[in-house]
Amino acid sequence: MKFWDTSALVPLVVREEGTSRVHDLLASDPDFVLWWGSVVECTSALARSHREGHLDREGVHQSLALLRALREAAFEIQPGEDVRSRAARLLFVHPLRAADAFQLAAALIWCRERTSGAGFVGLDTRLRDAATREGFEVLPP
Repeated sequence: MKFWDTSALVPLVVREEGTSRVHDLLASDPDFVLWWGSVVECTSALARSHREGHLDREGVHQSLALLRALREAAFEIQPGEDVRSRAARLLFVHPLRAADAFQLAAALIWCRERTSGAGFVGLDTRLRDAATREGFEVLPP
């Protein structure tokens, strides 16, 4: 079981550069964890892609259906004070945006802050760097 950041979830629901890498990772370990806000972040990426003309209406509907299926299959970390306080700490330790701090905080909650050997799947460079410094095994390599 691994924690999946939004940057790795989006290529699972819409074809882009990292799609084959993340599909292979999910196929090798289909049990995964995600942050409660990831669905909204993914939906935002899909809406932006549609507005910019990269994804047509049918593509949006297909991607949203895939996103729903992923959410239903995932273990989801819910918002709460424990996530908020960890995210606030992370903002002072790493150069992260707020949404990325919530992602990393959720991953820390999931593994009970025992990051050694815990998988973190993400494609965002800044978040990958922070997850590495927190001790996660960051994937894909």
